[in-house]
Amino acid sequence: MTDGARPATAPGRTPREAATHCPYCALQCGMTLREENGRVAVSARQFPTNRGGLCQKGWTAADLLDHPERLTTPLLRDPDSGELHPASWDTALDRIVEEISTVQSSHGRDAVAVFGGGGLTNEKAYALGKFARVELRTRHIDYNGRFCMSSAAAAGMRAFGVDRGLPFPLSDLGDADTLLLVGANPAETMPPLVRWLTEQRQHGGKLIVVDPRVTATARLADLHLQPLPGTDLAVASALLHIALTEGLIDKEYIAARTTGFEDVRRAVAAWWPARTEALSGVPVADLEATARALGTAGRAVILTARGAEQHAKGADTVTGYVNLALALGLPGRPGSGYGCLTGQGNGQGGREHGQKADQLPGYRRIDDPAARAHVAKVWGVPAAELPGPGKPAYRLLDSLGTRNGPKVLLVFGSNPVVSAPRAVRVEGRLRGLDLLVVADFLLSETAALADVVLPTAQWAEEDGTMTNLEGRVLRRRALREPPPGVRTDLAILAALGARLRKRQGADPPPSPGAEKVPFLAPEAVGPRAVFEELRRASAGGIADYAGITWDRIDTHDGAYWPCPDPDGPDTPRLFAERFPTPDGRARFHPVEHRPAAEEVSAAYPLHFTTGRVLAQYQSGTQTRRVPALRQAAPEAFVELHPDLASRLGIADGEPVRVVSRRGEMVAPARLSPTIRPDTVFAPFHWGGAARANSVTNDAVDPVSGMPEFKICAVRVERVGRA
Repeated sequence: MTDGARPATAPGRTPREAATHCPYCALQCGMTLREENGRVAVSARQFPTNRGGLCQKGWTAADLLDHPERLTTPLLRDPDSGELHPASWDTALDRIVEEISTVQSSHGRDAVAVFGGGGLTNEKAYALGKFARVELRTRHIDYNGRFCMSSAAAAGMRAFGVDRGLPFPLSDLGDADTLLLVGANPAETMPPLVRWLTEQRQHGGKLIVVDPRVTATARLADLHLQPLPGTDLAVASALLHIALTEGLIDKEYIAARTTGFEDVRRAVAAWWPARTEALSGVPVADLEATARALGTAGRAVILTARGAEQHAKGADTVTGYVNLALALGLPGRPGSGYGCLTGQGNGQGGREHGQKADQLPGYRRIDDPAARAHVAKVWGVPAAELPGPGKPAYRLLDSLGTRNGPKVLLVFGSNPVVSAPRAVRVEGRLRGLDLLVVADFLLSETAALADVVLPTAQWAEEDGTMTNLEGRVLRRRALREPPPGVRTDLAILAALGARLRKRQGADPPPSPGAEKVPFLAPEAVGPRAVFEELRRASAGGIADYAGITWDRIDTHDGAYWPCPDPDGPDTPRLFAERFPTPDGRARFHPVEHRPAAEEVSAAYPLHFTTGRVLAQYQSGTQTRRVPALRQAAPEAFVELHPDLASRLGIADGEPVRVVSRRGEMVAPARLSPTIRPDTVFAPFHWGGAARANSVTNDAVDPVSGMPEFKICAVRVERVGRA
């Protein structure tokens, strides 16, 4: 879609319809939008992932299309008053380009950075990465998916040679004899998935959940393991220890399809069940029952999610569960395997095509000479001119405005003021920039700090593709054009690119043998043209989309990557015959439990963990503005055990303050006997005084760059009492 301005359907005109997908989580439920008499209605449609179901967020997704707080004109901050005021597109774009040019002339190309999002379409994620590296020529680009999927991605790459959340269709979950969910709460984060859990149990399967809290998903389980936050890796090592001692491992599979097992055998030898119980609090009997349920199942699936992954040892924790799956012979076995539940709507596709700091399209490494040569040819630039790897998300945010850090930041599809760890510090870094540009359709907490705000199209106003948690590439279809004054992200990038090139004098000549592909020429602003280029850029990569076309997606309910040949098959199930590693074998990797980056003390005696609630999503920019969702979950809260509350003199509903070494949050207390007495929980969807990420730890995983959202040391106080 272009940035046109077709109005809503006038009364009496033929209604418009679009078969599309929900804008929220990675399940990407199928839905139909129908616009009649100026109103847009949502109906569920039969699609393989949701089978006609939607959650409350999906049913109310269209409520934001004509929201009174919708941004419909660019905003510029007045240097005298400090207020944001409406401006023309020309004025806003010229301001951005002038500042970028000035800063890069004074401080170098890397003085400008780009921050993307896991909700952007494949086309936009691809274009954003290309814009950063071809137009800005900066190495500094990363995205909020670093806070979501990076630990599982790193573990998948080092074990399997590929990172695809589910290497099998979602329907396999319904047929599993044993299903182990580690740090996952789909009953609240993606409710339509619960249909598969229900089906699994109706078939006689056993559901086991590992979570420090008694969540809605844990209440569905046959067995709930409730470990101390930060001890999931010890639990994984104990489960493999038991499988070894009881002869439950698949020796033939290990010998034929893997390498490195002996190192892992030695590493888990020390994790006998009693030691693990003393550390984690999970009873020996429950550890043994879990290992036996997995080891004796005909079909077993192990799934991890953010609870296990958002730690400074998240990549190693996921690797511990991958090691368990490999030892049991699950990956590649029909109906079995390891997978991870991707969170954001395009959390899978968003991490494949170039908006990660170390990545080029097709999941290629940016430091690989062959990958650089291939992509440079598609882009029409010399490979030597492509920047090298940048900084992962938190390190990038923490460097903003510093002496050697970027002075300008462009943000697309993210709200780091609420979503980043140690958010008080991040907010300060953003305030210290020479120029902050935010493209959004609502004034998020980050947009409220910006020097320039650009109004963008919403999900129902643009075409494109998304890649769901299965690696299935789907079509997002527009119902209508954006409102007058609003542009798509692709149109914004094209306009910025044209102005930058004009300011520099002319397009540089292509390198010898390169395709002549300008960044986003006016005729190529449309997402279909961008996708065609993405196909060429991804060809031969790990995430190969070369054989996927929009027509193929429309005909077959999507297509699974890798899919290198337009006339060949796609790949719903990976690993059936080999793993995409040099020798075709999966790799065991020895990992060791280590304590949380910050342990409790006399001053901070409690563990703090964060998560989601059913009616809200991510930083809440969208869902907090939907009346039905706001009514269902009107405010943040601090969940704590009644015994802890009694010791502290706290009553249910009373405002409390959670304090860490980095900051504090204030929200009403919610007493629950199902949380551990040594742990407090808060959802992370709110900003302001209730911002949970003011408290969280910015320690990061050395492999994945994932911050330690899920555990830090805190104290809890009654408000008004120090």
